[in-house]
Amino acid sequence: MTIYETDLPGVGKKFEVELEGDERLVIVTHNTGKREVFRKEDEDADSEKLFELPDRLARTVGTILEGAYFQPIQSDTVETMLADDTFLEWYSASTGGEIVGQTLAEASVRDRTGVSVIAIQRGEEVFAPPDPTAMVEAGDTLVVVGTKEACAAFEALLGNSHE
Repeated sequence: MTIYETDLPGVGKKFEVELEGDERLVIVTHNTGKREVFRKEDEDADSEKLFELPDRLARTVGTILEGAYFQPIQSDTVETMLADDTFLEWYSASTGGEIVGQTLAEASVRDRTGVSVIAIQRGEEVFAPPDPTAMVEAGDTLVVVGTKEACAAFEALLGNSHE
């Protein structure tokens, strides 16, 4: 899959995503946050506007498409790339995890792994950002930011390592 990115001075950015065959999905992100989505039959065809979304709704739809609300394949992690080597990931704390039953301060998560815990979800309650005295409990969902290697080290502390 190839994605073409074009600056649109005074408007925003245009992204063209190659689909099967010669078809393309075109997404225009305006400086205002509005997104317009078009379909092109081929590279040289005129675009057909499919829909447009305001900024907040576009972000919600994007999160759904990304899999943050539901992932069709059973997984303990959700991964989002923020930059070339910076990831935002969601992890479930396992009963046997090394840091379960410890506060974030006691676990020294950042010193030991390099990730920053930016949120803890426990049932319907979300602690964002969590206090260093926040206890990690089995079943918690922890949201972290860090490099791929740091995230893998953190996953090992939770007892979820697949290595």
